[in-house]
Formats: sequence, C-alpha cells, structure tokens
Amino acid sequence: MQVSVYNTQGAVVGQLDLDERVFAVPMNEAIVHQALVRQQANARVGTASTKTRSNVSGSGRKLYRQKHTGRARAGDLRSPLRRHGGITFGPHPRSYRQQMPKKMRRLAIRCLLSAKVSDGELKVIDKLEMSEPKTRDMISMLQTLGIDRSALIALSSPNASVVRSASNVKGAKIIQARLLNVLDLLTYGGLIITADAVRVVEGLWGGESRCISTKCSADR
Repeated sequence: MQVSVYNTQGAVVGQLDLDERVFAVPMNEAIVHQALVRQQANARVGTASTKTRSNVSGSGRKLYRQKHTGRARAGDLRSPLRRHGGITFGPHPRSYRQQMPKKMRRLAIRCLLSAKVSDGELKVIDKLEMSEPKTRDMISMLQTLGIDRSALIALSSPNASVVRSASNVKGAKIIQARLLNVLDLLTYGGLIITADAVRVVEGLWGGESRCISTKCSADR
C-alpha cells in the first residue's frame, strides 16, 4: 500500500509504502471499544472516599425515647438520614484497573490506524522541524494539508519548538509515535505523521520481525 508524502507547504514530494499488517487491518469495533474502556478505567486514580456512620463524629446515644413522643423513631446523630450523618453506599478508595491481552491491545491500535488510512484522515509528511516556535507556521501547515478540524501530530522524536508551536492551536496535539493510543486516535480527527514516525509505528505494531527500535518492547 502506497500513500503520498507531503511537505509542510502541502506539496506532494514522493510516495511511501505502508505495512499492510498495520495500516490495512479490518475494523474490529468490539476490540477497539474494550481497549478504550480499559484505557479510561486505568486512568482513574480511585481515591474518592466517603465516611460511613461509623466514621463521622457525633454521639452514639439515642436522641429520644422510642415511644410516646409523637415523632418518628430516631437513632443517633450519625444516621445517614440526618445532616452531617454518614453516607450510605458511598465511594471508597479502590482500583479501577482492567487487564487486556497484549495481542488485543495491539490489534485495537492497528484497527484505528487502518481506519485513518481508509477514511483519508492520514497525512504523511516528509519531516516536521522548526528552528523556533511559531504558532502561525503550525496553523498554516494544517490548513495546507486540508485539516479543517482536530489533528493528532505524531513525531518520531520530541521536538520542543514543534510542541510549543502547537500548544496554542485549538484541536491540535503533538505526540510521539511510540505513545499513540486508542483514546487519542478516537478523539482527534486527522492524523499527521512524519515518514520516520511511520517506520517507528510499523516497528512497534507491525510484528516482532520489523522491530528495530530499542523501545519496541514497550507495553503497547
């Protein structure tokens, strides 16, 4: 599979072969959904906590006698029915972490990358380098590439000037290719990726035989 390679001015400067094991995989919505739920669940810190009636302060004595008062029966001040009382079935610290087989996680990434290609939302550029941060240049590049909504820009290695140039652009996010994830691929419409980053992606998710990076063993 071949795609056009653009420069930052939007002109076609060549063709690039894509690994079909990564960029031509049929969509599996069930796997993608499970991977998304897992990622969002694992991002939860699970520190929410409430006090039960045994934790709140207050006397434990019965407020008044049970009968012959004309009032409803009442226990102590710490009852969940009273103000400042305990919380019934409230949240307590817990782990929301979910497990998912590595092959399924990798398949979810490949499905979304393939969907970007089939939907025409993947743009490959030869390189993206800036000597100094310029938001105007970043906006101009996105417009020339036909990105009219949100865009995820994947680089092979971090570039401080590029990151700062995109920091003030609404709907744009810079990410390293090895950190591509289900949530970002679903959140952002377009995917702009450099030619070097394509090879990183293929090395990570294309199979062990193509893995030449020292970081290919990362849990993706």
